[in-house]
Amino acid sequence: MDEDEEQRRRLKLEEALEIQSLRRIVSAYLNYPDASEEDVRRYERSYKKLPPAHKDLLSHYPLKFERLRRCISMNSHFIFSMLQAFEPPFDMSQDVDVSGDSHAEHAQADHLACQANNACSCETDPVRIKCCDQHGCVEGSNDTCRSPVQVHANKEVDIESHHHSNAGSHPLSSVPSKEFEEYGGSAITDSNGNVSSSGQHCSDPSFQLYVPLVDVDKVRCIIRNIVRDWASEGKNERDQCYMPILEELNALFPNRSKESPPACLVPGAGLGRLALEISRLGFISQGNEFSYYMMICSSFILNNSEATDEWTIYPWIHSNCNSLSDSDQLRPVSIPDIHPASAGITEGFSMCGGDFVEVYSDSSQAGTWDAVVTCFFLDTAHNIIEYIEIISKILKDGGVWINMGPLLYHFADMYGQEDEMSIELSLEDVKKVALQYGFEFEKERTIETTYTTNPRSMMQNHYFAAFWTMRKKSAAVKVPLE
Repeated sequence: MDEDEEQRRRLKLEEALEIQSLRRIVSAYLNYPDASEEDVRRYERSYKKLPPAHKDLLSHYPLKFERLRRCISMNSHFIFSMLQAFEPPFDMSQDVDVSGDSHAEHAQADHLACQANNACSCETDPVRIKCCDQHGCVEGSNDTCRSPVQVHANKEVDIESHHHSNAGSHPLSSVPSKEFEEYGGSAITDSNGNVSSSGQHCSDPSFQLYVPLVDVDKVRCIIRNIVRDWASEGKNERDQCYMPILEELNALFPNRSKESPPACLVPGAGLGRLALEISRLGFISQGNEFSYYMMICSSFILNNSEATDEWTIYPWIHSNCNSLSDSDQLRPVSIPDIHPASAGITEGFSMCGGDFVEVYSDSSQAGTWDAVVTCFFLDTAHNIIEYIEIISKILKDGGVWINMGPLLYHFADMYGQEDEMSIELSLEDVKKVALQYGFEFEKERTIETTYTTNPRSMMQNHYFAAFWTMRKKSAAVKVPLE
């Protein structure tokens, strides 16, 4: 087999794995209402087993179950609207089969390991969303689960796909579907009371109707992340995590030029709020995110929001633990708290979908960034040293690295997978490694913060996160990029 043929075969395999991974993610979103309905049925079965006298004490529970169903319907309305707006970078209807390919085994293992560790999916090719006039979650753990806007003023955002496929985009609305079931007698409706056509399950064989529960847990995680990034209720957490970063950037770059603004990269951008806020400060800001769970949602909010508080979701309904009251558990949250298209973002704002190591180890990225901001990101690494090395390479001499977050290494508990790599350094060792890659400390402190925490829950998990500013010395050792 000649080299060109081998390259074509490799690219075809990569695309097949991407499609396979994306189908699983879309299937998880599609399965949200059924999985949530099954939860409610389980609650009902437990209630029915109670002795009559105990049932009498909880006579309000049947009404609570119906309220839960209405909340699920509202969440499903948001999810299906989001999916219909999503344009996959591949032809999702094409047949893919990697089962007979000996080269696929390792690549599939990488995808599945990533999914099992809250990474959701490993996307290896960048999708840049250029803006004109304008950075893993398992239920019950502390893990972080961790765009064109048809902008309605005179702003417009275009998406530029850099995937290998030239098949074009295929909106999910083109996939055959069946009628969406009504939950609790309440159909999903739009703001005018019309039954929404977006509330549909894809019946195409390429989408699974039932998916592993861990995948549905990731959807629930995304709903909680929406509160952190795009709801007024998440402001306190954003102030804890994002405000110190924004204040530091503002102080370090006091004379930002509109003609030539400084460039800031935000790896692990999640749902995009921090990258957007940095852009609003007057930076060319690029968020990088490899999870399609996150990218689908952030693209919808950034590109399809028409007004503030346009959507209502119920993020806390999936946990019956540590609730002060039913009204707290079932309370609505309005999103987004700002209209992205009217937020005053700087020209050049973009979101790049892809694995940080694969995208930014490219030689074209060397010395191109004035600042790199890592917020709850470093501990997503298999090899944190590699992250630090790449950050050093892509920063300009004199560029700054601002970090905020803990060291809850995402791949530390990959039991039973002997080949899974996870380098888990102490904070002291992380600092030593940074010094070896040409950084010097300018500021350092500890900040107490939460992450996607329900502010009205009886249980609050707090991090004492490491916050620092490091600067890349001009005499930093230049390690050649491959």
